[in-house]
Amino acid sequence: GDHTKINVNTRNVFIECTGTDLTKAKIVLDIIVTMFSEYCEKPFSAEAVEVVYPNGKTHIYPELAYRKEKVKAELINKKIGISETSSSLAKLLTRMCLNSHVIGNGNHIEVEIPPTRADIIHACDIIEDAAIAYGYNNIQMTIPKTYTIANQLPLNKLTELLRHELAAAGFTEALTFALCSQEDIADKLGMDISATKAVRIGNPKTAEFQVARTTLLPGLLKTIAANRKMPLPLKLFEISDIVVKDPSTDVGARNCRHLCAVYYNKTPGFEIIHGLLDRVMQLLEVPPDEDDGYMIKAAEGSAFFPGRCAEIFAKGQIVGKLGILHPDVITKFELTMPCSALEINIEPFV
Repeated sequence: GDHTKINVNTRNVFIECTGTDLTKAKIVLDIIVTMFSEYCEKPFSAEAVEVVYPNGKTHIYPELAYRKEKVKAELINKKIGISETSSSLAKLLTRMCLNSHVIGNGNHIEVEIPPTRADIIHACDIIEDAAIAYGYNNIQMTIPKTYTIANQLPLNKLTELLRHELAAAGFTEALTFALCSQEDIADKLGMDISATKAVRIGNPKTAEFQVARTTLLPGLLKTIAANRKMPLPLKLFEISDIVVKDPSTDVGARNCRHLCAVYYNKTPGFEIIHGLLDRVMQLLEVPPDEDDGYMIKAAEGSAFFPGRCAEIFAKGQIVGKLGILHPDVITKFELTMPCSALEINIEPFV
């Protein structure tokens, strides 16, 4: 290693750049060469190298290519919100290491982009540099010509309101990962992965993040498993998006906003989860009525104890489930005590 070390007596430096992306490798090489060239015996000079490819083709590197772009001064002024002359804008761009001068009848500016500015891709990048040189604080503040008033999405507003109320009910909010393993949403919950409509990650880096979650329950159970030493009972909730396949959408998947709550104690506490459901429905102004409100009906679920599971009907559809979790599910998540859970889709109530 001593032979290739750079010290104060080094006079010749060979710069090599290797990468899987040729364009990025060229950019890196150009920048390193230009930076080193500043300290050469003859400043800003570098010796080129001929690269011979396996197929016999040759190429000279570094390219250090300059290119020229034309931008209308009127466009720059309009996008930034200023009224500068073409010559003034050219000076601003020159200060940003973009050598510029006015051409034609004075309406256009020709900008020379050096090899050190690979970030300049489009005219808007040149406009941004002009704005930086002008100074963002110097741009006159004006009232927009559009009369739109920003507003919170109804679904997000409902989510925030429910979060406050669930916290007031004694539950602690958790925020879990949107990605999980196939085991979490299928095997551990006693389901087949094909029945979950899960969106799979094309090239997962770890086994923990293979699919997008189709239910919030595994995330909360893993959170409880990580906090088993905390005093009982553990009462957690989360209101977040889940992702399911949907061929009718342009991207082949859609998000659904779910509410999930879990109660973990020495006793299952089904009455507490049921009470939480009643409180949520009370807040949503949905009465306990078979026709115009909500009702629960006995059902079966692979994650729930037989005879201890119910489906929640509201707005003419099944919106979720509640019940006591199956001992096998609890064991698979490394828990040792009974647990009851509730999960509903809140989008029909917006």
